[in-house]
Amino acid sequence: METEKKPELAALLKVLPPVEFCCVYGSALHPNNCDESSMVDYILGVADPLQWHTEASMTDVADEIGVGVHFNPFVSWKDKMFKYGVVRMDDLIRDIFNWERFYLSGRLQKPVCVLVDNLDIGNINSVNLRAATSAALLLSPSKFSEENLYARICSLSYMGDLRMLFAEDKNKVNKIVQGQFALFQSMYKPILEEFAAKNLLRFTSSAGNQAHVSQDCGLSAVSSLVSHLPPAIRSEMALKLGNRTPLSNSGQVTRELVIGSREAAAECMRKIVRHRVMVSSARQAVSGFLTVGAVHGVRYLANKMHKAWKSWK
Repeated sequence: METEKKPELAALLKVLPPVEFCCVYGSALHPNNCDESSMVDYILGVADPLQWHTEASMTDVADEIGVGVHFNPFVSWKDKMFKYGVVRMDDLIRDIFNWERFYLSGRLQKPVCVLVDNLDIGNINSVNLRAATSAALLLSPSKFSEENLYARICSLSYMGDLRMLFAEDKNKVNKIVQGQFALFQSMYKPILEEFAAKNLLRFTSSAGNQAHVSQDCGLSAVSSLVSHLPPAIRSEMALKLGNRTPLSNSGQVTRELVIGSREAAAECMRKIVRHRVMVSSARQAVSGFLTVGAVHGVRYLANKMHKAWKSWK
């Protein structure tokens, strides 16, 4: 994101109550997006959504039915259209660390432009990026390109998303990665280099501006990748795959996830993530209709379905 665009994007914050965190995401970050009429998307993190919102019922619905985020689309200001989602900071941080709902954590695995960051979410999110890289590597073949890997990372938060069945562009993931490749590279290249230093992968060649990669598919490497997944995901995998409790060097009992094969671990993780995304997307859809209202809800869905229809032509 060019620095000259930041003041323009941050202007909306001047007419909103103070926030602890704010980022812009979506098509506004696409370097080839010249559509001035397209909606600009924001995530706003606040300490107390009830206090931040003028209508407390909106936050109640977001907490009880949705995934803790209330989205307000079609906000018109200075001849531009905005959509912002408001989330409690505790919920945001919990999702980043634990993929509890895999909603905002999935969003922050893709490029965003951070405008406000009072709690250093950018640094906290490195745990999320490392987990996303590990998950994508588990689901990848032994050899792949950087673009392949970023597409796999990007697709994690769409696995099981009900909107992908009828209300999203079927080429969405490829368009996101190809349009924002340099941003993905700046986010994930340091992690790939870190994993290369641990001999989990190696860069085999370069073509243009991207590298080709091969990875170690042995069980030791798989165990290392799984260790970078969020604790809640590992715990659920242990319930499905089994665990053992050997004694550590200090004599304490430790729990270790049993990994019989790379394929079993990858498929187990994929099903867990897919289920979380499916539940979150369904809950958020219901919450959106209840809080935004039928008119705005139908309008937003119609816009999504129009883009999806065009992608299938």
